[in-house]
Amino acid sequence: MEEKNGEHPYGDLGQLIFLGIFLIVWVADSFFLHVSTFLAAFIPLALRLVVLVCALGAAFYLGNSGHVVVSHGERPTEVVSTGAFRYVRHPLYLACILFYLGLAVSTASLLSLALWIIACIFYNFMANYEEKLLDLKYGEEYRQYRQKTGKWLPGLGRA
Repeated sequence: MEEKNGEHPYGDLGQLIFLGIFLIVWVADSFFLHVSTFLAAFIPLALRLVVLVCALGAAFYLGNSGHVVVSHGERPTEVVSTGAFRYVRHPLYLACILFYLGLAVSTASLLSLALWIIACIFYNFMANYEEKLLDLKYGEEYRQYRQKTGKWLPGLGRA
């Protein structure tokens, strides 16, 4: 399978599979089996819900603002450094990571938090793959963008 539009060839499929697995595990553990949700008794629900709302709010902003690179008929012809891309180089992937984190923390599911760690590794792999392609496509323009923009957190992880 060939890469498409600067993305990993199995990126979309991998994300869909991971989403399905995560949601099944989260729902099963959080609402039916309660295998790893014992910490919920010690962490106030209000605190967990605040984390959920903050994570989902940030994920919504990042996803909505970052979607500019995939929502148009044509991909951008230059490095995008506006919207969420001003702050982080991978806002769409970060939105997914925050979504998973919010759900896992909201029910204190340790199984879901373990999957969240796997999600972080998966999205970092995808980001590294795409950064190599962006470097080849945009050259110095992308290298300058990397120097001033954090990979996952604003100001952190700059190249």
